[in-house]
Amino acid sequence: MSTTIGYVITVLVGITLGLMGSGGSILTVPNLVYLFDLNPLQATSYSLFIIGITSIIGSYPKIKNKLVNYRITIIFGIPSMLSMFATRRFLMPQLPAQLQIPFVGVVEKDLMLMIAFAVVMLLAAYSMITNKQEDCIDCGKKMEKNTKLLVIQGAIIGMISGIFGAGGGFLIIPGLVVLAKVPMKNAVATSLFLVAINSFVGFGSDYQQFSSFNWNLLGILTGLSVIGIIIGNYLSKFISSTQLKPIFGYFILVIAGLILIQELIY
Repeated sequence: MSTTIGYVITVLVGITLGLMGSGGSILTVPNLVYLFDLNPLQATSYSLFIIGITSIIGSYPKIKNKLVNYRITIIFGIPSMLSMFATRRFLMPQLPAQLQIPFVGVVEKDLMLMIAFAVVMLLAAYSMITNKQEDCIDCGKKMEKNTKLLVIQGAIIGMISGIFGAGGGFLIIPGLVVLAKVPMKNAVATSLFLVAINSFVGFGSDYQQFSSFNWNLLGILTGLSVIGIIIGNYLSKFISSTQLKPIFGYFILVIAGLILIQELIY
């Protein structure tokens, strides 16, 4: 039963990415941990592969329609990729199995990772519930050349994506709209493309774990997510992402709460 629910959530991840260019990947790690019994660190690797393949396939029609902003992709993407690679290759392997937290005591790495992930989910939910991104479609026909801020944002999001195995689209889109004055449709397309690049770089840096992967499971989940993003891309012609974001935000809020209850109480 849990596996079936996990498959359904995987399709939902793809649909959400297709509709909004973000958000869905934040569900992948808890889905893999709680419904497919992977440890959190391996779940982040699986997530990066699933989201990378899904996003690049979902990006194709947006690239074809010339919605991807390649200037932003370069300015934002290079520091993001470097930060992602450094985080996965050098930072994550150095984390000890147990962490000493002031005023708390010794905490298992897996527990700390899931609690921190739940906090990131809460931030994602807040962004989706409160952000009025669609209002900014016409806020700047001429894009601001705020290169320094975009570089800093790219590096920070690359690190977050590397730690948690999420694409970071929920942080990328607000930044593109606010900092770079990118219209919403272009921001969604560019975000999806950036998420794909980041995910591939992060997954590639985990090459030492490849032999331990369940490639059959990974293939099934990736296929389901790809089906989802194809559906999402089609539905995006008829459904406004602005209407869906708050609803999905509340859904993520509930999932984050359940993770905290599971990890801290049970």
